[in-house]
Amino acid sequence: MSLTIILTKGYVDDMNTSRALIFTLATAFALSGCATTVTPAETTTPDPAPSASAVPAGPSLNIVVTTTVLGSVVKDIATCAVGDDFDVTVLMPIGVDPHDFQASSEQVAQMVAADLVVTNGLGLEEGLLAAIDTVAADGGNVMEIGPLIDPLPFGSSDGDDHAGEDDHGHAGGFDPHFWFDMDRMATAATLIGIQLDAAGGSGYSACGATVAAEIDQANSAIETILDSVPVTSRVLVTDHDALSYFAERYDYRIVGVVIPGGSTLGAPNSRELAALVSVIQQENVPAIFGDSAFAPDVLEVLAAEAGRGVGVVPLYIGSIGGPGSGAETYRDMMTTNAERIAEALGS
Repeated sequence: MSLTIILTKGYVDDMNTSRALIFTLATAFALSGCATTVTPAETTTPDPAPSASAVPAGPSLNIVVTTTVLGSVVKDIATCAVGDDFDVTVLMPIGVDPHDFQASSEQVAQMVAADLVVTNGLGLEEGLLAAIDTVAADGGNVMEIGPLIDPLPFGSSDGDDHAGEDDHGHAGGFDPHFWFDMDRMATAATLIGIQLDAAGGSGYSACGATVAAEIDQANSAIETILDSVPVTSRVLVTDHDALSYFAERYDYRIVGVVIPGGSTLGAPNSRELAALVSVIQQENVPAIFGDSAFAPDVLEVLAAEAGRGVGVVPLYIGSIGGPGSGAETYRDMMTTNAERIAEALGS
């Protein structure tokens, strides 16, 4: 029996328009100095984003970011705003599972002292939730990105927008892996820039728009890569449910996951694996995609059971790659993933 997951179009608004709406928030942010909740209002389209060279250097802020993926984008914004003398601390090392990472007491103190703490949110940082709550309770300036970019609910289908609690308690049952939709990540860059100016910086808002434009440009090239795969071949089997945004944005189809739910902390049972083998065979799936941060043992056993030369392809899921990986930045990571997916699925 096919376990095809039908992904709903939960984000149908034009992203350029959505990003334009965000610019009206800048004044409100500057007055309030707080951005834990954002509700964009209707407005007109702003002028095109300025180039990085046109943005004057402003004061350097002390910024702490939880994940390496967001850290890459925040560093680009900070470099644009203040040059190489930026102060950005990324808590998670490269290659660490964001679901399982826990902060040290020193890192919690860094978050409390920061001008802004940028988190993914929606329950992604499962091991950091208590620490983030402590920082917020102590008056820290915490910005949770996930709820601000129209997140997709787990388990939505046939236009059902009612999200329940997922298997691992992600907030509101929403999928935290939004960075696999580059439109949403561009919106995140714009919002982060606005909030950094509200936190006492200068020029970060314009730089957020600049970085958003750079993400859009990279996204255009990635669309070309992914569009080269025939529509009938755009099927995905993954180690955990992390590519729903990718599938929704780039017109791919998820037919199965090894670990149910959106976390890596679960475990499959033998009955689920047997059912997944049947799906792989029925759908003629040529490859299983896994997170490069984890040993591929279970995926390799699954591929061997499915037979017919099914391959195991590592992707950069929860973290950017290290030096020489081809995924050292967010944009490089997304490009490398797109190339690997297109090659594995027979472009």
